Amino acid sequence: MLYRAAARSRRTTPAPADVLAFHQSLADYAPTPLHDVPALAAELGLGRVLVKDESQRLGLPAFKALGAWWAIHRALQPDTEVLVTATDGNHGRAVARRAQLLGLRSHVFIPDVVSPRAIDAIRSEGAEVTVLSSSYDDAVLAAADSITPGRLLIQDSAWPGYEEIPQLIVDGYSTLFHEVDVAADLVVVPMGVGSVAQAGVTHCATVLGVEPSSAACVTSSLLTGHLVTVETSSTVMAGLNCGTPSSLAWPVLRDGLHASVTVDDPEALQASEDLAALGISSGPSGAATLAGLRAARAELDLTADSTVVLISTEGR
Repeated sequence: MLYRAAARSRRTTPAPADVLAFHQSLADYAPTPLHDVPALAAELGLGRVLVKDESQRLGLPAFKALGAWWAIHRALQPDTEVLVTATDGNHGRAVARRAQLLGLRSHVFIPDVVSPRAIDAIRSEGAEVTVLSSSYDDAVLAAADSITPGRLLIQDSAWPGYEEIPQLIVDGYSTLFHEVDVAADLVVVPMGVGSVAQAGVTHCATVLGVEPSSAACVTSSLLTGHLVTVETSSTVMAGLNCGTPSSLAWPVLRDGLHASVTVDDPEALQASEDLAALGISSGPSGAATLAGLRAARAELDLTADSTVVLISTEGR
């Protein structure tokens, strides 16, 4: 399923300059690689295909710390004892890692469709973990309902009344796009609740969003013309298994996303294998961008001179 957006005017506010300065102040900060992959350019009939490789970011195997750690830095209060979040994988681990570094506790709510390996990785960061026999959206509700004095919710999805911290997380993702120092004709990003896509639209000219066919909340919203919730099921793209777009991301994506496309599990798995063969570690959620570009290539206004950047948000 492909959605091509109509051209609209777009007004977005860039992230504050001190976001990048904060990340650069961290001991483990370094720009992640931007791999030039001629084999993919040849396959897709493009001038250049580059892969932004987030398999090692601030000591973790995904980009999520960029947003979570900036939000924690800005939102932390003197009485905060516990950082709370819901996750389908990497975001929860990033929150738990930062809590441990700051001498705080963390409590992470997880839907049971997340793999035991990912859950164990979150527990390894010292987090208290609550696994729910329900969806990611239900885990978000449970995390929000658990907030009491001393507990701070660090969630990347926004809803009316909870938007300040999700915006800080989106601002944190700006560092990733600042590091992409090429003039790209298209940037391809994966979409869960839409936060990294929101950051991409804010900082890049033309963005293609990619999400699982089984959790196509953004594409369904775009096709419907208003924000909708979709029923989700298990997918290998666990980091994108979200049923409701962020209320902050939705208007930005509605007005600024160039196109969106959905992909199935076998396509994401094949893309992950193909990137591995090229020496790039990318899990199915990150490799979904390659799968999406392949699926949408014939419908996109790209030429043999075009440059495309794929954002691979996680390692294998």
